[in-house]
Amino acid sequence: MYSAIARNKRNTVFIIIFFLLIIGALGWLAGYIYESPSMVVTTLVVATLYAVFQYFMAGRQAVAMSGGVEITSVTDHPRLWRVVENLSITTGTPMPKIYVISDPAPNAFATGRDPEHAIVAATTGLLEIMDDAELEGVMAHELGHVRNYDIRVSMIVFGLVVAVGFIADMFMRMAFFGRNNNNGNPLVMVFGLVAMLVAPLVAGMVQMAVSRQREYLADATGALTTRHPEALASALLKLEAYSRPMQRQNSSMAHLWIADPLKPGIMDRLFSTHPPIAERVERLRTMGGSF
Repeated sequence: MYSAIARNKRNTVFIIIFFLLIIGALGWLAGYIYESPSMVVTTLVVATLYAVFQYFMAGRQAVAMSGGVEITSVTDHPRLWRVVENLSITTGTPMPKIYVISDPAPNAFATGRDPEHAIVAATTGLLEIMDDAELEGVMAHELGHVRNYDIRVSMIVFGLVVAVGFIADMFMRMAFFGRNNNNGNPLVMVFGLVAMLVAPLVAGMVQMAVSRQREYLADATGALTTRHPEALASALLKLEAYSRPMQRQNSSMAHLWIADPLKPGIMDRLFSTHPPIAERVERLRTMGGSF
C-alpha cells in the first residue's frame, strides 16, 4: 500500500507535466497558425494558474457539479455518517466531509487533495439499495481512494481534462470564426485542427488509464479494511444490476465515481473509465478465499 501511495504521488507530478505538454503543444500550434508566438506563453501561464486553482478547488467543484449537499452531523443522515465515522476511526483517517446527492442512480465518489481535505459523497439511490455491510464496503472503497492518495491524482486529472477540453474548444472556435483563419499554409491549418481535436481524446485516454488501475487498488484497500470483500463484491453487483445514467452527467468527472455514471451496464467498453464489474468481483472473491 505504501508503495502505491508513493507511486500515486509521483504520478501526480508526471500527469501534470504531461498535461502541460499537451496544453503547451496546443498553444504552439495556435501560435504558429495565427503567427502569434505570445499565444504559447499565454496558454501555458493560464494553464498553470488553472492547475494551481484546481489543486485547491477541484474537490468542491466536483461536488457542486454533482449537486451534493453536505451533512454536518450524525442527525442529518445517521446511517451514512456512522459508517464513514467508524471507518475513519478504524483506518486512522481524518473524518472527511460527507455529501449526499439526490439522484436515483446508485453511485459514490471521493475527492480532495489529501486525507486532511477529503470529501466523500453518495447518492440517495445508493443508500436505498445497499444493506449495512454493502454500504460499509462501498464507503471503505471510497476511503481507500483517500488513503492511497488516489483522490489527488484523480482531482488533478479532472481539472486538467477540463482545461485541455476548454483550450481545444477555444482554439477550434478561433480557427473557424477568427479573423486570421485564412492566413498561412492551409495544410498547417488542417494539421492544427486535427491536433486540437485529438488532444482531448488523448487526455481522456490518460483519464481512463489512471481510473482503471485506481479502482482495483481501492477495491483491495476497502476489502482489507472491512475484512469482508464479499460485501463489496455484492455491492458492485447491485451497482451493475440497478445502474442508470446520472441525472447530472459530466464526462470530465466520470472517473471519480465507483461505477461509470455515463454508460451503466456497459462497463467493459474499450473507452470506459472503469474496469468491468465482473473482473472486480472475481478479484474480491479471490481475496475473500485467502482470509
